[in-house]
Parts: sequence; structure tokens; C-alpha cells
Amino acid sequence: MFEFSFLFGQFLGGLTAAMFLFLIASGLSLIFGVLRVLNFAHGSFYMIGAYLAWQFVRAIAPAPEGFWLAALAAALSIALLGGILERALLRHLYSREELYQLLFTYALVLILGDLAKIVWGTQQLSVSRPPSLAGSSEVFGVTIPHYNLFIMVLGPAIAIGFWYILQRTALGRIVRAAALDRETLGALGANVGWIYTGMFMLGSFLAGLGGALVTPIKSIVPGMDVEIIVEAFIVVVIGGLGSFWGTFLGALIYGQVLSFGILIFPRFSIFAVSVLMAAILIVRPWGLLGRPLK
Repeated sequence: MFEFSFLFGQFLGGLTAAMFLFLIASGLSLIFGVLRVLNFAHGSFYMIGAYLAWQFVRAIAPAPEGFWLAALAAALSIALLGGILERALLRHLYSREELYQLLFTYALVLILGDLAKIVWGTQQLSVSRPPSLAGSSEVFGVTIPHYNLFIMVLGPAIAIGFWYILQRTALGRIVRAAALDRETLGALGANVGWIYTGMFMLGSFLAGLGGALVTPIKSIVPGMDVEIIVEAFIVVVIGGLGSFWGTFLGALIYGQVLSFGILIFPRFSIFAVSVLMAAILIVRPWGLLGRPLK
């Protein structure tokens, strides 16, 4: 039998992984919910965000707590990149079949991946934790790094903040209207094109922020974009494409199944998550909290 402290440590490890995944997957789900675009390049935005955070940290290294400025600068840079790509290229594919959108975003994966190798090389890079969160605390016999605690709190805070904006503000009503009926909203005088651009930039910002924040606990390497986009897609499929709270639930389930699956089936933990996703697709093809597409 496992001790409580050990199981609690596994739970916290799964929770930390879940909140990182939520940061990335929430942007992916937001873009699909409003624009109806499955953005394969979302993982590339995450990877470029990590590389930019490393670059900005080096540029402002003498500054205390420069990591936070670097993370914000990286996320804003990715938001700008996403806005440029959406305005210049992706918006021309909205009226095309989904296959064209998938091929385009997959082409972006290949292009951005090669550009990252050209600019930063193929060696592993890393970033130190910010001094303010470099310590740790002990809870129920488990040592928890303060940085991990920060991530555990940040995930729910972002979820609640976005829920409030989307459900309780005028801006949120406009965004929901754009997702439901773009033509009618445009006829009422709203600039739907800029709403789409803003949502794509916000989703890209979340991807870049996730990439920047993961750098203190994970090496920055080529190929991390493919790994994270697979995990993010599993999360949004479990929770429901386009459902913000579904994404949060999917991330929690993914993190805990993966964490405890290692204890039960060490060699098949990823397999357990895939089986869970397949079972949900059979029972509820639109996900746990998603809605069937009309």
C-alpha cells in the first residue's frame, strides 16, 4: 500500500501538469470555440514562446525578477505573431473546407519548427526559477516547490477570470455572439473580423505564456511543440472542443490519469489516457462538457 504523503505528492504532480496543460489547451479551445479553426500551430506558438522567454531572460538577466518581464514579453510577442498570421493568411481560409485550415496550420508547424532550429539551434536550453519562487514548503510530508504552487493557483485564476469576462461582460456577449452567428453580428454593425483577430491573439497569448512559464521546470528543445499539441488535443477532446470549463476538466483528468497511471501501469500511462479519450469519444463524441456541432 502507498502512504498518504506519496499519493498526495502524485496528486500535486498531476495537478501541476494539468494546470500547465490548461494554459495551452484553453487557448486552443478558445480559438476553436470562436473561429471554428483547429490550430495545429498552437504547439509551435508554445515552443516559440519558450525560446523567446529564454532569449528575453538573457537580455534582462541583471534585473531582479526579470523572469516575469521576460515571460510577459514572450507571451505578447506570440500574441502579435498570431495576430499577423491571422490577418495576413488564416482569415482567407475561413470560408474553405476544414481540410485547408488543417493543412495550413500544419504547414506553419513545419515552418516555425525549422525557424526555431535556425535561430536557437538544437541544443537543450533552460531558465532558472525566479528568485521569489525559488523556495519550497512542506505540506502533509510532501515538499512542494513554490513555483509549482504558483502554477496550481494560476490555472484556476485564469479559468475564473475568463469565465467572468465571457459570461458577465458586454465584451463576452459579443464574443459568444460571434461564435454562434457571425453573419447576424456583422449585420448589426460589429467588426467580426477584428473580433476573430482578437480571439486568435488571445489564444496565441495563452500558448506563449504557457511556453514561457514552463521553462523553469522543463528543458527547451526542438520537437516540444509536437508533444504539447498532442496532449492539448487530448485534453480538449476529453473536455469538449470549444468548452472552456470542459478544457479545465479535461486537463485535470489528463494530469491525474497520467500521474497515477504511472503507479499502476508504468509502461502504459500514456496508453491509459488514450483509452480514456477513446471511451469518451464513443460515449460522448462532443466531449464531457461540449455540445454537439450543428
